[in-house]
Amino acid sequence: MKGLDFDFLKFDVTSAVDIVLVALLIYYVYTLIRNTLAVNLLVGMLIIAIFYHIVDALHMKLLTMIIEKFMSVGIIALIVIFHPEIRRFLLLIGKNAFLQKNKAWWGYLFGRKEIERNNLTRIKPIIDACKTMKKTRTGALIVFVKFYDEQFFANSCEVVEAKISKRLLESIFQKNSPLHDGAVVISENKIKSASCILPLTDNDQLPSQFGLRHRAGIGVSETTDAVAVIISEETGEISYAKQGRVRMNVSFGELEKLLNKDF
Repeated sequence: MKGLDFDFLKFDVTSAVDIVLVALLIYYVYTLIRNTLAVNLLVGMLIIAIFYHIVDALHMKLLTMIIEKFMSVGIIALIVIFHPEIRRFLLLIGKNAFLQKNKAWWGYLFGRKEIERNNLTRIKPIIDACKTMKKTRTGALIVFVKFYDEQFFANSCEVVEAKISKRLLESIFQKNSPLHDGAVVISENKIKSASCILPLTDNDQLPSQFGLRHRAGIGVSETTDAVAVIISEETGEISYAKQGRVRMNVSFGELEKLLNKDF
């Protein structure tokens, strides 16, 4: 029809790439905020936006002006409210998390099976220590980070800088050890620090039996690229936290596979 422009309906390769990129962006944002308080915050912001359009349509000038003032600082509010999620999203991009997740495939292409076997050798002392601590019901929190942020950890940790060993991990988490409270941080194939005080998660949907150790492990996985192995002092059960989500009652076979993938 004359006067109508249907150019926006044209579909080409660029449009397909555009749609795929937007879909990936939405997917990654969803994975970052799923099962976190950010979902409730987004719902609240959506309700405010709908309410604004209603009062504007009803010509409620005073209420409309108040909401407009509130929404005018929306970008700053978003940055403050979603700081942990924004940090994790930037880490996801800057540290090639997507490629890390698929490193088994890339390793197959570029012949890195020998590196994976060596990685299993490095993981063995950690698995052996977890077996002992599970048996003795020794509470433990072991955090693995790909990139050690000295500013983030140094202020609340005792620097160790030691080779990973079964006996050292067991001795750190013994109840009479001065370092048993807090977390051990492992990076670059070393025990970097111990007795670390970590931020607790704000997730209010967690099981009631989760104590400070579980909440700290989940919290650090929300705000950084870290993964955490948590051993319950009450039951000896092993949990695995990553990206704010926790897998409970992990077997040693599963733990080995998870650490080989993420560590």
